[in-house]
Amino acid sequence: MNEKNTYRFDTRVIHAAQSPGDWAGSTLPPIYQTASHYHPSAENLSDTFAGKNTDHVYMRLTNPTNRILEEKLAALEGGMKAVVTGSGMAAITNACLTLLRAGDEFVTGNSLFMSTYLLFANVFKKYGISARLVESTDMEAIEAAINPKTRFVYLETIGNPKMDIPDISRAAEIAHRNNIPLIVDNTMATPYLCRPLELGADIVIHSTTKYLAGHGTATGGAVIDGGNFDWPEERFPDFKPFIDRKGPLAYSDKLWREHHINFGTTQAPLHAYLTMIGLDTLALRMERHMSNAMAVAYYLSERDELSWINYPGLPDHPSHTVGRKQFGEKGYGGVLAFGLKDQETCFRFIRALTLVYHLANLGDCKSLVIHPCSSQYLSFDEPTRRKLSITPDLVRLSVGIEAAEDICEDLGRALDSI
Repeated sequence: MNEKNTYRFDTRVIHAAQSPGDWAGSTLPPIYQTASHYHPSAENLSDTFAGKNTDHVYMRLTNPTNRILEEKLAALEGGMKAVVTGSGMAAITNACLTLLRAGDEFVTGNSLFMSTYLLFANVFKKYGISARLVESTDMEAIEAAINPKTRFVYLETIGNPKMDIPDISRAAEIAHRNNIPLIVDNTMATPYLCRPLELGADIVIHSTTKYLAGHGTATGGAVIDGGNFDWPEERFPDFKPFIDRKGPLAYSDKLWREHHINFGTTQAPLHAYLTMIGLDTLALRMERHMSNAMAVAYYLSERDELSWINYPGLPDHPSHTVGRKQFGEKGYGGVLAFGLKDQETCFRFIRALTLVYHLANLGDCKSLVIHPCSSQYLSFDEPTRRKLSITPDLVRLSVGIEAAEDICEDLGRALDSI
């Protein structure tokens, strides 16, 4: 085993995939901003296309900067291979379509990011692919929804903005008992808090735009392959050539060859570089994000203006026990949701904030707030909003790494004004 892989996470997040000796002594990788790469001979280029070497050809296929980020993310999640993409949604699309054909189905928790829900419920449906939505934390419902057409189970480590936490180990047992893989979107937790592959998941997805980059500077996504699923022929008849070629890396090879390079979902090398800068401080940032979120949750729980508060770190939260089991003592994520009187009250509250930014993002080092019902979920019909726990009184807060006292004081002044 590479010595760097034996380091603790806080060290690995800085030193994984580091190779200054290959970078003219630089401690950050170069940005290879080139559309294509020179080859010394026709034979060399032919060998590259044949897979006999790992040289680079064209940015849409691979890029040296991106490959370093892929190696780093695979190391952090404990996977065998990663493919980075231009956005989190590109990663989700590629990860799912690698396993799906027309007529297939998959089971997914109903606690989903807005665009993920639209992709699953609307876009895939046009191509004859059905998503069977169940409660993310209801393991019996997940198993009951699996049938011979099911190709995978899909969950989010922490629901956005529902804040529910599914039991990943149990979900993996259910999926494997039915000869299908478990895919987990780990964006909200990050590998600092949770590594789903260690809990039995087979594929992990990230929107690197959020906590991994951490500073609102770069968009990106990643799919990490655990390399442990056997891909039985009765469920995945189109996997054989990829198994023959790459063995345990059949899934990531299929994703890359069939979808990533043909859909053109390449991440810009500059964004990969910026993400790696952010990753250096991931452990420190997550520690502060979560300690701040806990402090803010306790502060808000004492405010009479709130009709409810939703944060799994609070002892009475329905997912608190599962969260403690999966996350240990580290925390429960950096996002919380709470309810005010109505939509207009939420608007007045947001207008009165001076420190907390009003942005359609999360996981930034700055504290961010949004009213999801009137923005991200504006086009959704009311029954769908209710199913996704999106109500007019809901405010979502992504807690940053500022001084917790300053965040609470800004929230308090805004609450006083309503």
